[in-house]
Amino acid sequence: MDRVTLKQLRYFEAVAQYRHFGKAAETCAISQPALSMQIRDLEEAVGAALFERGNRQVLLTPLGEALIDRVRDVLQSVDDLGALARAHQLEFSGQVRLGIIPTIAPYLLPSLIGRLTISHPQIELQIRETQTHRLIEEVVAGRLDAAVLALPISEPELHETALHKEQFVLVRPESDTGKPVPNAEALGK
Repeated sequence: MDRVTLKQLRYFEAVAQYRHFGKAAETCAISQPALSMQIRDLEEAVGAALFERGNRQVLLTPLGEALIDRVRDVLQSVDDLGALARAHQLEFSGQVRLGIIPTIAPYLLPSLIGRLTISHPQIELQIRETQTHRLIEEVVAGRLDAAVLALPISEPELHETALHKEQFVLVRPESDTGKPVPNAEALGK
């Protein structure tokens, strides 16, 4: 097992979580063939298959089932070590994995990246743009350090901080000018 890499363990965990090589590859930001090759190398290193690959289904083998919780513990420990090291650095530096929803990204990212590049050039910012439910899953799993999304999310494992409040306006035809403004309940229908 001396040839096993953390990257392979991360890919193994992703395939185990999604039970799908394509979804795991997308989450890990790697091509599916490259992910499959890393899993194959991991299986060679442990000396047995970790997944049963079917036409439409990917299942853990008994060895895969026996390893998955330990692999998750190892990955969490490595992530904790990285967080501890970052917390003790004098300068804000290193990799920051930020998720963001597509509706906000074009408005927030250009100024954020520009200011961050100037104020903290030693930061390696990795951006992941996807849907809210995936961002929440990835923050909870430790694959993202933070995410920018619409509140509230009501996830007990996460801390929410409002960055911006926006007023909503009602736009309707000019012919409705004299009509009363509908209440929130009527707008929800």
